[in-house]
Amino acid sequence: MSLKKIFHPEYFQGNRKKNRYFEGWYYKFVGTDKRYTVALIPGISLAKADPHAFIQAFVSFTDEGKTQLEKSYYRFPLKAFTYNNKNFSISIGDNIFTTDHVSIRLSDDHLVLSGDIHLSQLTPIRNSLFSPNIMGFFGYLNFMECYHGVVSMSHFLEGELQVNEKTIGFHQSKGYIEKDWGRSFPRAYVWFQTNHFSDPTTSLLFSYADIPFLGQHFQGLIVNLLVRGKEYRFATYNGAKIITEKIENGRVQYLVRRGRYQLELIADSPNQTELASPRDGMMIEQIKEGLTGSVAVRLYDHKKLVYEDRGTQAGIEIMKAQKS
Repeated sequence: MSLKKIFHPEYFQGNRKKNRYFEGWYYKFVGTDKRYTVALIPGISLAKADPHAFIQAFVSFTDEGKTQLEKSYYRFPLKAFTYNNKNFSISIGDNIFTTDHVSIRLSDDHLVLSGDIHLSQLTPIRNSLFSPNIMGFFGYLNFMECYHGVVSMSHFLEGELQVNEKTIGFHQSKGYIEKDWGRSFPRAYVWFQTNHFSDPTTSLLFSYADIPFLGQHFQGLIVNLLVRGKEYRFATYNGAKIITEKIENGRVQYLVRRGRYQLELIADSPNQTELASPRDGMMIEQIKEGLTGSVAVRLYDHKKLVYEDRGTQAGIEIMKAQKS
């Protein structure tokens, strides 16, 4: 991996890969009225048995307390995937994804999506020579099974999408972009993300996964909490630790500590559906994700409560066994 790609994970990483490799970008769009949330995952699957490009779409619609979930997996020949690593962009057929705009023209028997959305005021994470991306110094290693990148913790959206026969407006609403690449997803993990708090400056990413490493496994933690321009990072590579973990019935609770800071998180995911995920580059596994979750956050500094809020429109994946 080049230093440019390490510091800018949005760029296509897999140009030298031929087999047992996947790469996928995760774009999340929350509608103006917050009733619709759309997640689009463009990517490629490089496996000798079934090489192809894809766009996975996930639409959540909530009305009068009831949530409907729709999804579809659009397959494309590998040659339909193109990329530009000078000014980041990827294209899959007639669909374009950049950090400035997204243009969608998708249709199958399950879901019809079309429209254009413009992105502005992206919020990248803080990085440094020690921590070039969200993975910290692990981002420099070239043998990890799965890599994770955060492109924007929060940004503004303008545009419209046609979802089947309905028009969804995105006017000064919020979006989020991250990505994954490598061989396979972790065998067990919890992930959630939201940037819809009563304090509009707040955004949160949480990931706690079982990571294979040099023939062993360790529990890898990444938490990034952004509040009023200040970033609170809790990660394995900076000494943060999970003090307590509780998983039950679509709810996860964590107590995380790093130095003088302590973070309490409670995430609830009431509605989930199955999405395709990679194993050895093939999109043959399934994960469960919801887009209508909530996350309660409490941040302490030397046991003094310094921030408390509750995020909504949370994307949540719970792929760990319930603790007995």
